[in-house]
Amino acid sequence: MPNLTMFFETVKLPTISEVAHALIATLDNDAASTKSVAAIIARDPALTAKLMRLANSARFGSSRNVSSLDDAIALAGMAHIRTLALAACFAESFPALPGLDTDEFWKSSMACAGYSKWLAGRIGIDGGEAWLAGMMLRLGELLIYQASPVAFAEIEQMPHLPGGRWEREQRLLGFSEGQITAELARRWNFPANIVQALENSSDPMAAHPFCQLAGITHLASLLADTPSDDPEILGTLPADVLAALQLSREALASRFPSHESFSAAA
Repeated sequence: MPNLTMFFETVKLPTISEVAHALIATLDNDAASTKSVAAIIARDPALTAKLMRLANSARFGSSRNVSSLDDAIALAGMAHIRTLALAACFAESFPALPGLDTDEFWKSSMACAGYSKWLAGRIGIDGGEAWLAGMMLRLGELLIYQASPVAFAEIEQMPHLPGGRWEREQRLLGFSEGQITAELARRWNFPANIVQALENSSDPMAAHPFCQLAGITHLASLLADTPSDDPEILGTLPADVLAALQLSREALASRFPSHESFSAAA
């Protein structure tokens, strides 16, 4: 069975922009200021324009015109604007692939990011990091296509049952998309806690000590893969992960968000 080192020898490592690298460096920098993050984003006019369009959309609920990055950050928060900027950079780093529903892929990734942030808020951990881990999770699947289009086609076969991709990836490759993304994140110099979360996202209970961010990303991916906004789907989530995170299905059901509420920003 091939290992991750062998896998990465068979793929071309995606490159991300200097702006993305600079934004990643601020993730581990508690001294990063709103002004410094805005200055980094402003280096890329196309990215700035996209973020401004988002800031002026109904998604942000602004009653006034947002005319600058500073205004956008003041409205949405530095962490939110930064993670949206990184998400846009990721999308540009990976080409469209034959056999992949690109629209579904990024909507699913946005839903996973949104559910990750929502769950993080329920247990009081950093919502920005949770959003980013959820957004990145499926990037490893795009590298699988490079290494083995045949395996990719089988992994992507319908139906997309919650957790089904992980099972197919483990059977065909010996590791999951999250583990591939973790190695990619490591090579892109992401903070260690995000790498750890991605690495353990398909089986968070196997990590010792337990990683809360991995548990959240795991649950968020299952929710994103479920084509229903009915709170009853919470009953399908693994009880051991919920217990480790001290989350109850009843409490989650009281304010259960829809997929659409997250994908609207895509």
